[in-house]
Amino acid sequence: MRIIDSPTFKLPDFVRKVLLIQLGDIGDVVWTTPSIRAVKDALPDGKVCVLVREGFGDLLEADPAIEQVFEVKSYRGNLFQQASGQLSFLRDLRAERFDLVVDLRLGDRGAFMAFATGAPMRVTLYYPENLPFWRNYLFTHGIEVGPPVHPFGAAEQSLRILRKLGIDTDDVTPSLWVAGSVKGRVREILTREKVNGSKGWITVNPFSRWPHKEWDTLKWIEVINWLGRDYAIPVIIVGSREEQAKAEDIRRQCKSGTFNFAGLTTLTELAGLLGQSLLHIGVDSAAPHIAAATGTPTITIYGPSSWKEWAPVGKNHRVIVSNMDCVPCHLKGCEGSGRSRCLEALTVDQAKHVIREAMEELLPKIRPAEY
Repeated sequence: MRIIDSPTFKLPDFVRKVLLIQLGDIGDVVWTTPSIRAVKDALPDGKVCVLVREGFGDLLEADPAIEQVFEVKSYRGNLFQQASGQLSFLRDLRAERFDLVVDLRLGDRGAFMAFATGAPMRVTLYYPENLPFWRNYLFTHGIEVGPPVHPFGAAEQSLRILRKLGIDTDDVTPSLWVAGSVKGRVREILTREKVNGSKGWITVNPFSRWPHKEWDTLKWIEVINWLGRDYAIPVIIVGSREEQAKAEDIRRQCKSGTFNFAGLTTLTELAGLLGQSLLHIGVDSAAPHIAAATGTPTITIYGPSSWKEWAPVGKNHRVIVSNMDCVPCHLKGCEGSGRSRCLEALTVDQAKHVIREAMEELLPKIRPAEY
């Protein structure tokens, strides 16, 4: 493995087809979009492809900078059938004949996928310690960038690798493209669910994969009822199919004008729904990243995790954070307990104050006759 540490390194002339491997969560995929644009700008006549986890590819399908999106899938059946499916996928990936493959994370699966492509130039982060010794042998080049932190926001995690390859951008704002056909399907869902969207709507996501990032349900109900009473705008609760029952429990305790869309949309339809929202309010999860990347203002409630590293950037995006001295602790709840006292301490009035500021900016966009 050759270690790249020179600021004057230039990509070889043969590089025309690039694969970026991003096997992180949905938020990681969204925050990779500045890197995708940077590679395309650096190679305007080249082809940029992306490899993501199963189910995430739809988010990137409409992006004009991307030639093709591949998904790492889990194959069903017995061991032979699973192995056969994986080998078939690896053969197809190798047949693409990539010139450059960049693994944007440190996972074993991404390393094996990079090696399987057979690309003449395979790049990864290089750490001499704390990683399996064999990992570096799967790559041709390593990038030394220091500890894995987010000094300037989440986009930096992939850009700091590309920068060593002579690829950079000043635009670190994530962006997602939503196809017209997807927007049409969103309109059909709104009609079917009898949402009167003449003034627009607000989306709310109270759920996270990690309970220690969630705010109290009763507080969400109070906020949603306040929004309906003071602003008379439909509130749509979003979430996954697994969160559908919890979302329905919230909807039943809210007044009319609240809708449960949890599990009703695909991931790309969720992007279409969030992209047409007036405002998105939620906890630290994938939804705020998707909403912001589609141009929608966001308000995100943060607990133990750091908003400085992960919150959407820009004047249209706000955060609600506890003023406790221990925030952020980066733990999974206080002392790793799964319970976050910083979130328990956040009051409804604190949330209303931030939401009211955002709504005052949005009111001119809503039909004056309604107020």
